[in-house]
Amino acid sequence: MVKLYVDTDKFGSGQRSATVDAFHNAVKDIVRAKLAANGGHWDSFVFGKSFDMITADDFRSVEKMLLDAGHRFDWSAAISPRERPDVYKPAEGVGEDMATFSFEHAEAIVAAADAEGREQRGQGDNVAQYPAICTGIARYVRSPTQVLAYLTDGVPADTIAIIDDSGGTLTAPILEQFKGVICAGGSTRSHLGILTREYGVPCLMNAKISGIHQGDTVAIECTAQPKTADDYQANRDVTARVWRLKAAG
Repeated sequence: MVKLYVDTDKFGSGQRSATVDAFHNAVKDIVRAKLAANGGHWDSFVFGKSFDMITADDFRSVEKMLLDAGHRFDWSAAISPRERPDVYKPAEGVGEDMATFSFEHAEAIVAAADAEGREQRGQGDNVAQYPAICTGIARYVRSPTQVLAYLTDGVPADTIAIIDDSGGTLTAPILEQFKGVICAGGSTRSHLGILTREYGVPCLMNAKISGIHQGDTVAIECTAQPKTADDYQANRDVTARVWRLKAAG
């Protein structure tokens, strides 16, 4: 018997949502049905006939089945729930005034200020290790309009961009102008993680933060050990801290 899937997700955490499990099960059902109808060897199906027999309509039918059953998808870029609100889970704060907006992740680790006045307001996966902690001004970047304004007027000095698009497409034109990046999605192997590493911009991926607003002075513990592919595979908790040094105003 051929096993059609692995028991854990891409990075081995083994904690998938009901929507992900439903999607995987639906795709496996399609593959089983197409393989049974076609016959032949598994290898010849996967590396040949499946390209013709597994169609876009099959995946559209899976999406319809999930939505009809009440499932909604998680989002990594704010543009997704704006364009297809019927498909994605609600995105609190999308379109809100950036002066008052903040990510509020339940998983964020918060702690009182230490002896240096640094108040921990979250954590994330460090992309690359640098000799000094990165300190700057928190600025949420959540729309193409903001990126266009920064392209036109320039990125304000010492900007630590807080974004939710782990693909890096949104901020790619201005990425090298950021002093640092805090991204709420992805992993150190995501496109954005790779780009920031190439540009030498300190970055935390998969960050969970709370109580950081536009204009706050923040610091990224980019001196911490980077999280590697082996760490993800072994489900090791390797994180770097995010501190708030001073609230805006």
